[in-house]
Amino acid sequence: MAPVARVAVDVPLAHLDRPFDYGVPTHLDEAAVPGVRLRVRFAGRLVDGFLLERVEESGHGGTLAWVEKVVSPEPVLTAEVAALCRAVADRYAGVFADVVRLAVPPRHARAEARRATGPADENDEAPPAGDGGAGWARYPRGSAFLSALGAGRAAHAVWQVLPGEQWAARLAEAAAATAATGRGALLVVPDQRDVDTLHAACAARFGDDGVVALSADLGPAERYRRWLRVLRGEVRVVVGTRSAAFAPLADLGLVAVWDDGDDSHSEPRAPYPQVRDVLVLRAHAAGAALLVAGYARTAEAQLLVESGWANEIVAGRGTLRAAMPRVTALEDTAGAVARDPDARVARIPAIAFEAARAALKAGRPVLVQVPRAGYVPWLSCSRCRESARCRHCAGPLALPSGAGADGAPGLPHCRWCGRVESSYRCGGCGGRALRASVTGSRRTAEELGRAFPGVGVRQSGGGTDVLAGVDAGPGIVVATPGAEPPAEGGYGAALLLDGWAMLSRPDLRVAEETLRRWLAAAALVVPHGDGGRVVVVEEAGLPVVQALVRWDPAGHAAAELAARAEVGFPPAVRMASVEGPAAAVAEIVDAAERDGAEVLGPVEIEGATPGEEPKERALLRVPRARGRALAATLAAAQATRSARKAADPVRVRMDPLQVD
Repeated sequence: MAPVARVAVDVPLAHLDRPFDYGVPTHLDEAAVPGVRLRVRFAGRLVDGFLLERVEESGHGGTLAWVEKVVSPEPVLTAEVAALCRAVADRYAGVFADVVRLAVPPRHARAEARRATGPADENDEAPPAGDGGAGWARYPRGSAFLSALGAGRAAHAVWQVLPGEQWAARLAEAAAATAATGRGALLVVPDQRDVDTLHAACAARFGDDGVVALSADLGPAERYRRWLRVLRGEVRVVVGTRSAAFAPLADLGLVAVWDDGDDSHSEPRAPYPQVRDVLVLRAHAAGAALLVAGYARTAEAQLLVESGWANEIVAGRGTLRAAMPRVTALEDTAGAVARDPDARVARIPAIAFEAARAALKAGRPVLVQVPRAGYVPWLSCSRCRESARCRHCAGPLALPSGAGADGAPGLPHCRWCGRVESSYRCGGCGGRALRASVTGSRRTAEELGRAFPGVGVRQSGGGTDVLAGVDAGPGIVVATPGAEPPAEGGYGAALLLDGWAMLSRPDLRVAEETLRRWLAAAALVVPHGDGGRVVVVEEAGLPVVQALVRWDPAGHAAAELAARAEVGFPPAVRMASVEGPAAAVAEIVDAAERDGAEVLGPVEIEGATPGEEPKERALLRVPRARGRALAATLAAAQATRSARKAADPVRVRMDPLQVD
C-alpha cells in the first residue's frame, strides 16, 4: 500500500484544522487502512486521529513522523461520512474534529470483538415496496414520490402531513420502497418517543433485525454495537435522533427528517449543525432522495420548495377538511361578546368548557395544552394585567415552585436575576396586587379536576413523566408542548391555553414555533365528522391563529419567509452570531466586514457573572449566495486567534436559532 498516511488528528484548534501526513511502518501496513482509528505523536504528545487516505508521497518537505499505533482495525470513518463532516464544518464555520466527534461514537472494544453477522445479502427477500401505497395515495404527489424511491431516483420533497395520519407507517413504506432497490434509508426524528414509534413501524415491515434504532438513551456500549451493525452493512434501515444523521449507511437511497422545526434537531455543541441542513448536504453529495416531513412547515423547508430544489406533497383541500377537527378561536364579533362577555378575560372561556363537556359525554378524552410547567410560573398586575417585572433587571416575576416553611406561598422572585420582590408596585398603573398571568400545568390540572368532578385528570411533561399513551374513554390530560401523548382512538377535543405566552417570547421563530406546537396537539384530535374540536384561546384575527383555523401551515410558512426576506432575516439570508469579550468580537467582526458582511450591533449580553468581563454579541448578515464565503472568513478569523493562542473564547454560530 501507499507509504504515507493522511491523518485527521483529534485536536479541535481552528488553525490546525487540516490533515497531517505520517509515515506508515511496515508492521502496521496491513492494519492502517482508510477510516481506522490511530494514535500519532503530535506536538510532542500522543493524540487520537483517523486515517483519511493512503498516498504515495507527501507535500511535506521534512521527515515524516511515524504512525504509533492502529487503535482498532475497524474502519469507522467511511469516506462518505468524512466528506460529510468536512462539508458540515465548512458550512458552519467549525472544525472537522468537532464534527467527527458528533458523527463517530466512542469505541467499545467488546462491541467490536463481537462477530458480525455479515452484510445484508442483495439476494435476500426484499420487503414489498408497493403494498402500503394507499396511505400515500391520499396526497396527489405521494404515489409519484413512492414510485421514484422504487426506481432509485433522487426525489426531494417536503411532505405536509394530514391530521391523524399514521406518519410512522408512511415513512416505513418509503423506507421499504428504498430498501427494495438494495439501497439504504435513514430516518431521523426529534426524541426517543418518536424513535420508538417509528422503529415499531419499520420493524413490522423489516423484522427486528432489519432495522436499527440509534439514540443517546441506549448507553455508550449498546449504541456503539448497533452503530457497528450499520457500518458493517448488516441493516439497510436506520432510525434515530440527531446524531443518526451521520450514520455510516452504505449506498444511501433516502434520508428523511420528521418535524424539522423541533429544537432537538439542533446540536447544542460546536459547530451547532441542524439535522435538516446536514441531511440536505448528505442527499446532495450521495445522490439520495430527501423527505422533510411534519404537520407544520418551517421557513427553511418552504425555501427548499420555493427554490425548486424540492417539491411539496400536500393533500387536497377536500381531503384535508375531512381529516381535520373543527378549530375555534376567540371571536371579536358583537354576537360572540354577547354570548360570552368574559371570554377575553377568562383563562378557559365558555366555548372551551363546552367542547370539553361534549367530548367527555361522547366517551373520548380531552387534551389540554399548557405552555408552562409547575404551578404559577408567571405573574402580572391584577389591575392592568401587565406582566410583573423586577425593579432591578426588568425580568419577569414568578412564585417559587414550593410552599414556605409555614405552608404559605413564597415571595415573588425574578426569573432572571433571582432577587426577591418583597413589595411589588406596578410601573404602569401603580397597582400593588399580583395575579397569576400564566398558570402552570400543575395548577391547571387542579382547576380542571374541580371543574369536572369524577373525571380523571392526568399530567404529561412539565416535571412529570411523559405519558406513552392514553386509553380510550373519558378523561383529561394536561400536557406541556411536546409531551402530548396519543390517545387510543383519538381525542375528542383539545384546548390550547395561554397562547399569548408562547407568542410573546422574544424569538425570531416564535409564530412558526407556536403554530408547530398547536398543530402537533390538534393533529391528535379526531376529525370534525366524528365530533372532534380544537379551541385555541387566542384572538381569531392573528395570522398564526388563522393558519391553525384553516390548517394552512404552508401558507403561513410562505408568508413567514416573505416577511423575513423583507427585513433580511434567515433563511432568506445567511447570518452568523459572534459572542465574546468586546475586543475579541470586534476583531472577528472587522474581518467579516472587510469581506462585505453587514454588521448588526454589537450589543451587551445580559446576565454576566459579577466580576466577569462584559460580553457582547454581534450579528453578521450576507446574501445566501455568500453564506459559504462568510463561514470561511469566520473560520479563518478563528484560526488566526487560535494560532496566536488568544485567551478570550469567542463563540461563532452560523444561522442562529434566536435573533433578538
